[in-house]
Parts: sequence; C-alpha cells; structure tokens
Amino acid sequence: MAITRFTEQVPQFYDPFFNDDLFDWMTSNFFGSDITLPAVNIKQGPDAFTVEVAAPGYKKDDFKIKMEDDVLTIASEKEPKEELKEGERYTKREFNYGAFTRSFVLPDIVEGDHISASYEDGLLRITLPIKEEAKQKPARIIEIQ
Repeated sequence: MAITRFTEQVPQFYDPFFNDDLFDWMTSNFFGSDITLPAVNIKQGPDAFTVEVAAPGYKKDDFKIKMEDDVLTIASEKEPKEELKEGERYTKREFNYGAFTRSFVLPDIVEGDHISASYEDGLLRITLPIKEEAKQKPARIIEIQ
C-alpha cells in the first residue's frame, strides 16, 4: 500500500464542490437573452473560502444569502429605475438589474454557523470559515527516543 501525502489529495477531493453552480444546467447558456448572472470567484485560504460576487450598482440590502442543507444560495431582485425626464427616451439600453439566483453545494469542512458577508465597491464577499479539525496542521518533527 502506497502512502500519499494528505495535502496532495485535498484539492482533488474538494474542487468539485465549487466548480459549478448547483443548477448549472439552468444558467449555462444565456446567449441572446436578457438574463445576466454576476461573475463569481471562489478562493481558498488556510482558514476560509471566500466567494466574491461582482455586482456593481447594487446595495447590500438588495441581496439575500441563505444557507440550507449545505447549499449556499445568493439571490437578488432589483427593479430598474426609470430616470427619464420628459422628452427623453432610450436609443440603446443595456443596463439590466433583474433577478438572479446562484447556488453552490458546500463541502462538509465549512463551518456553516459562522458564515459572514460584506458588500463594498460593487463586490459582495462571503466568507466561509473552515472547521478547525479540517485545517491543515503544520509539520512537526518527531524525536526518536
């Protein structure tokens, strides 16, 4: 039996949890539609995962973040404001502030009770702390007696 370092197996084991949306088949092809989804980055640090959602033009009250059955759901519904003055009309209109929902299945190493979120400069950041027992321990030297 070969001995494999645990650190080499961790990324391969946990990557599938964050690679795609839970319902990616619903959100994968919006070409030619008026539906847009905010871009998402997911980073892993030694103590937490960080989900970054690019959502300029929103306010923090526009978001609803829910954690249920190891599924993180980020949703927003924003009505567009009509800011036309009398006599004005749009000749081109690309701004779209409709509703969106993104859902991600979380790995069991996430401490679900301590998830936090912040919104600043068009970027929603959700911090998903890693459980203490799942964090990588530093190497230690074992003395021979």
